[in-house]
Amino acid sequence: MTAIAQPPSVDTPRETARAPHRRASRAPAVLRRALLYATLVALLVVFVAPLLWAVSGSFKERGDIFQTPPSLIPDPLTVENYAALLSTQPFFAWFGMSVGTASIATVVSVFVCALAGYGFAKFRFRGRRVLFAVMFSSLSIPFAVILVPLFILVVKSGLANPWFSLIVPWVAPAFGIFMMQQFIVQSVPDDIIEAARIDGNSEFGTFWRVVLPLLRPSLGALGVWSFLQSYNSFMWPLVLVSDAEQYTVPLGLNILFASENRSYDLVLAGAVLASIPTILVFILLRKQLLEGLTAGAVKG
Repeated sequence: MTAIAQPPSVDTPRETARAPHRRASRAPAVLRRALLYATLVALLVVFVAPLLWAVSGSFKERGDIFQTPPSLIPDPLTVENYAALLSTQPFFAWFGMSVGTASIATVVSVFVCALAGYGFAKFRFRGRRVLFAVMFSSLSIPFAVILVPLFILVVKSGLANPWFSLIVPWVAPAFGIFMMQQFIVQSVPDDIIEAARIDGNSEFGTFWRVVLPLLRPSLGALGVWSFLQSYNSFMWPLVLVSDAEQYTVPLGLNILFASENRSYDLVLAGAVLASIPTILVFILLRKQLLEGLTAGAVKG
C-alpha cells in the first residue's frame, strides 16, 4: 500500500498578513511591562536606600558617616554607637513609652472605631447623617489647629499624665470610623445581623460575636495605621512631655539631633532600633492589611 504524499502547507494570504501584526502588537506589550518593572525597581531603590544608609551609618564611626565617596559597607564595623546610646541615654524608657502608649492606643482605637462604624452603618436614628457629616468633616482639620485647645483641656482637667494624654488623641480618629463604616456597609449583610437578633443576642453581643469576626481584614489595616500614627507622633509629645524619662522615641531622637555636637551616630542607631516595632507590626498584620486595603475593590 503506497503512502499518499501530503501537499506542503501553504499559509493563506490572510494568515500571512496577520503574523507581522501579532509580532507588532506583542512588542509594545513587552515594552510596557519592561517599563513597569523598571519603574517599580526605581521606586524600591528610592524607598529602601534611606533605610540601608541608616543601618550602614549606625555601624560606622561618626567621622565615617558622611565620608566621600559614600560607602554602604562599614569599614571598620563598630557597635559602639548602640552601646553609647543605651548607656548614656534613657533609650529603653523612650522605647517603652512609645511602644506602650501606641499599643494601648491601637487596641482602644480599633475597638472604638469598629463600634462607631457599626452604629453609623447599621442603625437608623435621628441626626445620624448630620453627626456623620460633622465627624467626616473633621478630617479636613489639621492636628496643629486643635493642638493648643486640646492641651489646655487636658491640663485643666488634671489628665496630663503621659500614659493617658498620649493616648487620648488617637482613640477615635475620624478616618478609622469612616473606614470601618464603609467596610461594614459592604461586607456585613443585614440578614446576618437580623438572624443574630432573632437568636437572642443583644446589640453588643451581635457586634461582638457576629460583626467583629467579619471585620478581621479591616481591623488589621486600621491597626497598622493607628499604631504608626501614635508611634510616630512628634508634635503632641513635644508640647505635653517635659520629663526626659518620659520622652517618646521620636522626641528623644530629636533631642539628640538638636544637641550641640549633632550626635548623628547615636541618632542613626536609635532610628534603626525604633524601626523594629513598625516592621514587626507590618510583618504580623501584612495579610490583614492587604485584604483590608483591597476589600471592595473587586466586585463579583
